[in-house]
Amino acid sequence: MDDLLWILGSGILMSLLALSGSLSLVMSARLQERLLLPLVALAAGSLLGGAFFHMMPAALAGESGIAAWIWLALGFTGFLGLEQFLHWHHCHDPTCAHGVTPMAPLILIADGLHNFVGGLAIAEAFIIDHRLGIGAFIAAAAHELPQELGDFGVLVQAGLGRGRALLYNFLSALTFPLGGLVAWVVSWRADLRLLLAFAAGNFIYVAAADLIPIIKVESTPRRALLHLAFLVLGLSLLLGIRLVFADTD
Repeated sequence: MDDLLWILGSGILMSLLALSGSLSLVMSARLQERLLLPLVALAAGSLLGGAFFHMMPAALAGESGIAAWIWLALGFTGFLGLEQFLHWHHCHDPTCAHGVTPMAPLILIADGLHNFVGGLAIAEAFIIDHRLGIGAFIAAAAHELPQELGDFGVLVQAGLGRGRALLYNFLSALTFPLGGLVAWVVSWRADLRLLLAFAAGNFIYVAAADLIPIIKVESTPRRALLHLAFLVLGLSLLLGIRLVFADTD
């Protein structure tokens, strides 16, 4: 029952982070521009740190051998396949030619799937070790803030009102605790440790394919170094958490 409380608590907190998109309503465009890319860099470093320092060591601890690396590759390529499908659907949808973008529902579907998989993985991390779950949660939460700010803006630009955009974004985030509950139920009958390797592949893909390309496009050396520093900060934060937890084992 203690595991379930951790899973539900983290799931509710992650869902509430979807409301952070409303911050864009009170932030100036200049402030958003100055904060968003450093936050993206921090998120990239946190996701990589969560994958390398928390999730993969836990996945490999179960004598999984090559299986853990196969699941890592599946997690990476699986998210690539999902993105490829969504982009293909967007470009081939008949409404594209008429100026009515299907981007809003596609973002909500993709975000819902992403949150469901994240809920599965982080729940399994809590089931294995509460400290492992905290590290994985921090990595995922660091990614949520810049993502939700971006998603909210895209949903509004796609034609949704601000209230509806916030509501739908929150509803798509509820798949996170749903994934957690599914993992908790299934864990009674199966060892889901390899799911951590799959989620690590997701984390690495999002960091390497979606976030790092954004922060690499920078016109000034000062901003480029700032983004690198925030990425290293994210890595260091997750490594520090790992080392502190290791000292308490």
